[in-house]
Amino acid sequence: MAKETGRKLIAQHKKARHDYVILDTYECGLVLTGTEVKSLRQGRASLVDGFAQLDGGEMWLHNVHIPEYSQGTWTNHSARRKRKLLLHRAEIDKLTGKVQETGLTLVPLALYFKDGRAKVELALARGKREYDKRQTLREKQDRREAERAISAARRRARR
Repeated sequence: MAKETGRKLIAQHKKARHDYVILDTYECGLVLTGTEVKSLRQGRASLVDGFAQLDGGEMWLHNVHIPEYSQGTWTNHSARRKRKLLLHRAEIDKLTGKVQETGLTLVPLALYFKDGRAKVELALARGKREYDKRQTLREKQDRREAERAISAARRRARR
């Protein structure tokens, strides 16, 4: 079998960019069991309630749902177990200092395979307030309306 290359997206947490202000992103490896990898290769996972937390000098990913492998036996994994993240010590120390600031959290944005290895895109984020969310949606709608008006004007100019 040929070696996998490139990036193959498995799951994305689209609402995270709506609910949080993303300050910085990190690419982390994951410690997984065999049935978890097989389940991910089938393209099944959910990052909706996921978050990362420091515990004993190590970074752990909590509440990420990787469903049980359909052909797994008694060796199958539990769907929401905590999983160890692979980061350099300097990155862990840097994140520890930042997360201890008030209002900052670590949220998974994407789960993907990169050159055959499972990776998580982890974001250092600050939660948005309700009025910030409404303002972001309003700006997005205004941008869309402006683009539609410009494209309509171009179509009329071509005639």
